Amino acid sequence: MLKIAIVGYGNIGKAVMEAVEAASDMELCGIIMRTQSLNKPQVSVPVVDSLAKLATKPDVAILCTPSRSIPEVAEGFLAQGVNTVDSYDIHSDIWELRQRLDTAAKKGVSTAVVSVGWDPGSDSVIRALLEVLAPGGQTFTNFGPGMSMGHTVAVKAIEGVKNALSVTIPLGTGVHRRLVYVEQKDGYNFSEIATKIKTDPYFRNDETHVYPVSDVDSLVDVGHGVNLVRKGVSGKTHNQLFEFSMKINNPALTAQVMVSCARAGAKQSPGAYTMIELPIIDMLEGSKEELIRRLV
Repeated sequence: MLKIAIVGYGNIGKAVMEAVEAASDMELCGIIMRTQSLNKPQVSVPVVDSLAKLATKPDVAILCTPSRSIPEVAEGFLAQGVNTVDSYDIHSDIWELRQRLDTAAKKGVSTAVVSVGWDPGSDSVIRALLEVLAPGGQTFTNFGPGMSMGHTVAVKAIEGVKNALSVTIPLGTGVHRRLVYVEQKDGYNFSEIATKIKTDPYFRNDETHVYPVSDVDSLVDVGHGVNLVRKGVSGKTHNQLFEFSMKINNPALTAQVMVSCARAGAKQSPGAYTMIELPIIDMLEGSKEELIRRLV
């Protein structure tokens, strides 16, 4: 049984717990909440504020914390010989994070699976497969419409924001519009908050609209989706067209992919890996013979 600790207990952390409970080869040994709140979750496993307070040392820590906290948080667990899985979603910095955690994981004799979820994550695997099928050409990734958890967390971290929601609207050919709804704290200027949002790395490359609202929670729907299209060339044959689409519950899918990658990461040599570097068969429950007989 693979022993799992969940770090952070927001939407993704709760969904990770459900995915671990549904896996026959895993057991949850605790939840680590670095900031203990008055609303301590009522669960059947220990809830602590540090790894040292868990009675059972986990094999894997699944990091359900904001992307910008991942480098330091992951390094802390890797140094103690605990594998990590994270959902870091700042695409432009993934290679740098992978290299940083590769050094930490090898030093701690552990593994880090970096930028896991559905994008980056499972969509990355689909994009790679489509490029296998047609090495020449272009792939367009169209997100939404739906709530972006990473963008929403980024807005909530901006000074003066009480609550927020970021919705992604696909415009086609990989171009997106961001609709951001903000409840502001008293004493702050909305125009200044909107400028900070639009210049944040999460938003500055997209058309972004920021709206003041009195109640963000009434707007929240965690549904999301993606449409991947590749038009390309197989060998010297042109006009190959492939398409992949899905409509999803965002936290549930992110969590499931993280749990599957926790299984795969435990089977690798020390170091850091992105999802396209992992054998797909290592993400699945079951023996190699059974999986090959059923899936090949």
